[in-house]
Amino acid sequence: MLTQPLDREGLTHENGLDAQRLLPWPELNAPFEGSWCVIRPGTASTAHAHHEYEIFIAVAGSAVLESQGVRKPFTTGDIVHFTPGIDHRVINESDEDFEMYSVWWDLDMTQRFAARHEGAQA
Repeated sequence: MLTQPLDREGLTHENGLDAQRLLPWPELNAPFEGSWCVIRPGTASTAHAHHEYEIFIAVAGSAVLESQGVRKPFTTGDIVHFTPGIDHRVINESDEDFEMYSVWWDLDMTQRFAARHEGAQA
């Protein structure tokens, strides 16, 4: 069993939130990448769009998702999917940290995964 620990004290501030990349790591072959994210009270992630597909999984707290001019509640247990090119951000209007996990992927990641997988099987 492989474990990649979360270092809450070592989170890096980027894109308007505090995060730690947990995927990938050298021993793990995966067709995606992922990050633990914390949006502090009264702050928001930076609005952005990109070429990857992405899902957010709400882990703790409540926030608001904003995308394409639409705002929706985003609370523990919710999951959202963004297709490439869709702008999005998470806004924490509460008095507590909002925690989520983000996973993203694209064709290049999938192809690298397949090549590593084939090489490991040879």
